[in-house]
Amino acid sequence: MKTSPMLRLLILTAFFALSAHAQTVDTSTLTGKVVCGYQGWFRCEGDGSNNGWHHYAAGKTFEPGHSHIELWPDVSELPKEARVTTPFKHADGRTAEVFSSVHPAVVQLHFKWMRDHGIDGVFVQRFAATTRDKRFREPMDQVLAHCQAAATANGRGLTLMYDLSGIKEDGIQLVIDDWKRLVTERRLDRAGPAYFKHHGKPLVALWGLGFNDRAPMLDEWSRLITFLRDDPEFGGCTIMLGVPYYWRTLDHDCIQDPQLHALIARADIVSPWAVGRLGTPQDAASRREKILKPDIAWCTEHKVDYLPVLFPGFSWTNLSKSRNQEAKFDAIPRLGGQFLWSQATAAKRAGAQMLYVAMFDELDEGTAIFKTDNHPPVGESRFLAEPDLPNDHYLWLTGMLGKLLRGETGEAMPKR
Repeated sequence: MKTSPMLRLLILTAFFALSAHAQTVDTSTLTGKVVCGYQGWFRCEGDGSNNGWHHYAAGKTFEPGHSHIELWPDVSELPKEARVTTPFKHADGRTAEVFSSVHPAVVQLHFKWMRDHGIDGVFVQRFAATTRDKRFREPMDQVLAHCQAAATANGRGLTLMYDLSGIKEDGIQLVIDDWKRLVTERRLDRAGPAYFKHHGKPLVALWGLGFNDRAPMLDEWSRLITFLRDDPEFGGCTIMLGVPYYWRTLDHDCIQDPQLHALIARADIVSPWAVGRLGTPQDAASRREKILKPDIAWCTEHKVDYLPVLFPGFSWTNLSKSRNQEAKFDAIPRLGGQFLWSQATAAKRAGAQMLYVAMFDELDEGTAIFKTDNHPPVGESRFLAEPDLPNDHYLWLTGMLGKLLRGETGEAMPKR
């Protein structure tokens, strides 16, 4: 069957458009993008950070029965010098290996995976409470530098997200001081081609406003928003606020103070935290009418953009065990990606124009979408696995979420 010159032109145009999207992301806007949270917080004993087995386990003890992670990372594509041996063993007797986020080859590989699968970029997490301690701040600076280099090399985007969990009444000043230091010392290239902008200004994300498990500090939050928006030297930013899932109705996980809405209305993007708030594809479908549409309507009225949070599943048995708690293994099943896809279709139908997937590399709570080992170590610590799936399945599916968002594929969950 012959094709007309016009049809061939259309096919070629579509091909090159998709290729261009895969190679270099337009970082001038978050609209039409699928981004992930990037923790970058994994440290290993002997990696130079002096953080021990940070987020793999506590202190110097990371061994069977003493693990914080629920998924085991796939390090098979890393160079030998970027792999770290552990006391864990695979079923065939092989020594199990992990990675440290402070190694540049690790971050480069992660951003290559984003490029290979069409994921637009990440929000690099920065934990405000630890910026006061040089021992933890310097490794975070290293990870941020690696992310900026890797995003540039792979044509991806990134923005900085401050997580304000754990800060006290005077903690907002920590963020202001840290931001000034990053900008002054040129550790953060907010004007660079890889840094996400939105509405013509560099984007900074602030997570943790309005949750009822911490002090509200609304006046302090207001001061931080004013600083990042209006300061003549360090401001001029577009602001995203990470808020409770029930921010609009001011109940459940949210403080009951209407002043919260006034603060959110001053932001440019609002992103409600959905992890653990729903657990099945049916929940995801029902939230379109109950949560997403009313949220988006509020945002439209107040001229605020809406960034819904999606997650592939949830489990934290090992982490809870280390805290002398009990938690159900595989508490929110992934269902081979059906749960993640169902959330995306609900968001798309509700009118969402951008998506945030939590998280790229979150091994502790079992929400990671990067490559993990589907034949993890065996023994006293139990790890999630889906041996019938390719190890890049959730990377591929997250890339497909972008096509769904942009209308390049239908709502039926795709098959590989």
